[in-house]
Amino acid sequence: MNQNICYSDLPLITKDIVTNVEELIAHGAEKVELLMDGDKWDDMELLFEGVASRLKALPIGYTVHPPAWDTNLTSENKAIREASFAEYKKAIQFAAMIGADHVVIHPGFCFSPVFDKKLAQERARYYVNQLCEVARPLNVKLVVENVGYNGSSLFTQDEFIRFLDSIDETAGYLIDIGHAHLNQWDIPRLIRDTKDRLYAIHIHDNSGAGDEHLAIGEGTIQWEDIFEAMREIRNDCQLILEYAPNTPLEKLRVGKERLARELFAK
Repeated sequence: MNQNICYSDLPLITKDIVTNVEELIAHGAEKVELLMDGDKWDDMELLFEGVASRLKALPIGYTVHPPAWDTNLTSENKAIREASFAEYKKAIQFAAMIGADHVVIHPGFCFSPVFDKKLAQERARYYVNQLCEVARPLNVKLVVENVGYNGSSLFTQDEFIRFLDSIDETAGYLIDIGHAHLNQWDIPRLIRDTKDRLYAIHIHDNSGAGDEHLAIGEGTIQWEDIFEAMREIRNDCQLILEYAPNTPLEKLRVGKERLARELFAK
């Protein structure tokens, strides 16, 4: 497992991109996941070169999270699917510019039982493979995240575990612990069943009722069995603290220290 703990900049969303990274460094970040949502990311292509040079000048590494709100690779609307693909493609190109470790991929959502989840899964498979074609020549890894809850997830736990069987090796798994908890998945088994292709983990807590992105220990997730499973990971899996907007940044430092105690000091 990668011992450099990554902080998502979600707590600072809508604020200045570079200033956010500087603040996270001041609170102990060893790597930052850049979430490309909010007005500061408008006109992406126009700001990429200037922002990339400023980010690369900072003493830190990066991962990249494409826009999460309003995008859906498996939308029932073709124009939205294609626009979402275009935004993901831009994120991959930007990741290459800043030497990011990976780009997070939301495979999509199915928001109504009227629509066919098998068709949505086929769309997800198609678009993820297409994104692999973009990422491979740029030497960018993709990480496919378990997203959706309250019925909007494309997958059961076992379907998610098998999803990458037909996907190019450019892609691996990202387990979002909070999302898995909301769907009542067996998180330790999920980690063990994907660990050979598990590239990243989003770490946050919740009450089991909503995607609250709380600090570790502030919700109802049972962490000890999860930490035990995580200790078995042998590849270079990136741990990412993904706490809610406006979370005090000191909680990220506390979370980082707990992960170090639980996973690297034993």
